[in-house]
Amino acid sequence: VLSAQESVRQAAVIAREDQPGVKRLVAYLVGDVDEPALREWAAERLPDYMVPAAFVTVDAIPLTRNGKLDRAALPAPDLAGRTTGRAPATPVEEILCGLFAEVLGLEQVGADDSFFTLGGDSIMSILVVSKARGAGVVITARQVFEQRTPAGLARVAQTALAGEAAEQPEDVAAGTVPLTPGMLEVKERSGAAALTGTFCQSTVVSTPADLTPERLEQALRTLMDRHDILSATLVTPDDGAWTLEVPSATERISVPRTDAAGLDAEEFDQLVDARSWDAVAEIDAAAGSMLRAVWFDAGPDAPGRLLLVAHHLVTDGVSWRILLRDLAAAYEAPDTELARTGASFRRWARQLAAQAVSRRRVDELPEWQRLLAGPDPVLGSRPLDPRRDTVAAGTRRAARTLSESATAALLDRIPADFQTGTDEVLLAGLVAAVAEWRRRRGAGTGGGLLVDIEDHGREPLTADMDVTGTVGWFTGSHPARLDTGAADLFGVRSGKAAVGLLIKRVREQLRAVPGDGLGFGLLRYLNAATAPVLAALPTARIGFNYLGRTAIDATPAEAGKADSVTLWQPLGEAALGGATEADMAAAHELDAGALVRDQVAGSALDLTLTCPSGLFTEPELAELADGWAAMLTGIAAHVTDAAGPGHTPSDFALVSLEQGQIDEIAGQFIGESDQSDPWSFGQAR
Repeated sequence: VLSAQESVRQAAVIAREDQPGVKRLVAYLVGDVDEPALREWAAERLPDYMVPAAFVTVDAIPLTRNGKLDRAALPAPDLAGRTTGRAPATPVEEILCGLFAEVLGLEQVGADDSFFTLGGDSIMSILVVSKARGAGVVITARQVFEQRTPAGLARVAQTALAGEAAEQPEDVAAGTVPLTPGMLEVKERSGAAALTGTFCQSTVVSTPADLTPERLEQALRTLMDRHDILSATLVTPDDGAWTLEVPSATERISVPRTDAAGLDAEEFDQLVDARSWDAVAEIDAAAGSMLRAVWFDAGPDAPGRLLLVAHHLVTDGVSWRILLRDLAAAYEAPDTELARTGASFRRWARQLAAQAVSRRRVDELPEWQRLLAGPDPVLGSRPLDPRRDTVAAGTRRAARTLSESATAALLDRIPADFQTGTDEVLLAGLVAAVAEWRRRRGAGTGGGLLVDIEDHGREPLTADMDVTGTVGWFTGSHPARLDTGAADLFGVRSGKAAVGLLIKRVREQLRAVPGDGLGFGLLRYLNAATAPVLAALPTARIGFNYLGRTAIDATPAEAGKADSVTLWQPLGEAALGGATEADMAAAHELDAGALVRDQVAGSALDLTLTCPSGLFTEPELAELADGWAAMLTGIAAHVTDAAGPGHTPSDFALVSLEQGQIDEIAGQFIGESDQSDPWSFGQAR
């Protein structure tokens, strides 16, 4: 298309990733090119996602000796003007534009540019919220998802700013902390041993070659002083509620050194694995030993590794990002105290307990009852049995990785086309795959499937509460009832119009969940009156967890190369590991997980399906995994037709519209607009 423009004599377009996790199309051009005119030319002839982010004029397209494009010789673009949105018009918009650009790794962001279209996800939105509060702008992660743009967020942030001057309630981190719904769910499902034992998470990060153990221990002490929950003790009375007790003085932690000099990659990995089990064995929640660390010294000239193991009671996936950020800051500035910002985990947990008996939450009960009541089809060869389906009994796992191009479409283009989130797209593909798999076996899918959706749980429970920088176990889950309706599943696999019908349907079903989703856990585990009502209803047979994007800077095998790693960052594809008790029961018949790995070589979406070994055979699980990957590949291949993006009724809160009416209106606008003018339809929709 670019070569057809009269001013362009030669053109080449490549996808560049100059910053890990940030991909963009860059056009290299030979000729007397007017970039604004060429951008408009491309916009008239290409869909939005194919218009290059940057145009670079060169004297000649560099070629290798074999006459092929020499990608390494192409210069990096100057991306100062890559976004097309307007400049900020207010101080709040200016702050938010700057924060979007900082978090997304972009030169600049316009006031009307969408956070998610530019590559953001729900985990990155938490970082925006945290940085915004530090700049005096109070927003929530949910508002980032709903408003998407700096302009939209500025409108809702102004009200919050007006109330920021109100007196803040006292927040004392030390003291008794009630267990949260996520903790109580594990205790109920698997028994007391699940929480009192070594229910851990771990990570291995790169460390400086010149690291000293004294400075590392000081940094860890600073980290524990900042995040009091890391020193908590699990209190387990025989005749009362279990709690966490956070002491006023934090535990002092030592870091044993393990000599790893001269080891090759395989030997290094084996050593880390062996020592990790020793560290896990030292975790004792009842004794207040919640965090352990081991330093692997690779010698004075090579980066080492640091193994960190923490009990799940005091951390979760988002917490690890906070911990690693603060640990790096504490090590680099050993004489600086980490700033105490945001609410303590104790305050958040106590507020959960208070809301569980509030009228607002109790009023959600009938909605949760309606959602749970209905068909409850068994997926595997038999129903889940907590007594049989344990860690000790074994599990099966099937993993698939999507192509770089499909990953890019599922992260950026498809969510933008259908005004939805990546997690909703992934769920649409999963539900379609399960429905197709059941139909092949002659099982009906009427009424849909119950799916437990795990999320980060860091919802602000009061207007002044900020937990974006707080460490603890926040994650929780809530059920949703999803079905594919009349969607043509073969058409979804093929990337046809059925994709739009499926995504719209699943999106509306997800947004029909009562409130913010937290209410289910509150009523199920923290309210004595409502807990037995919900406990008597069916539970989800499928669990889903989208872990967002994680930057993997190097593999463990590369960790010995001083120029191949970013210090204090997780190493390898499995950046977050864990250990569980042998008697821990499986939560679902099928657990589905998704994670995007952002690497220098490109981004990849990893899909995993896990199940107790007695429920699915290996071929059955492999067939399900293949189906999920195929559905998502079809969704990624879908190109939105002339009807434009996939609006649904939840987009129009002020009017009552059904899906058919929305589609009809969109079609009328298309018919009335001048389709040769790319701006006319944009204004219409």
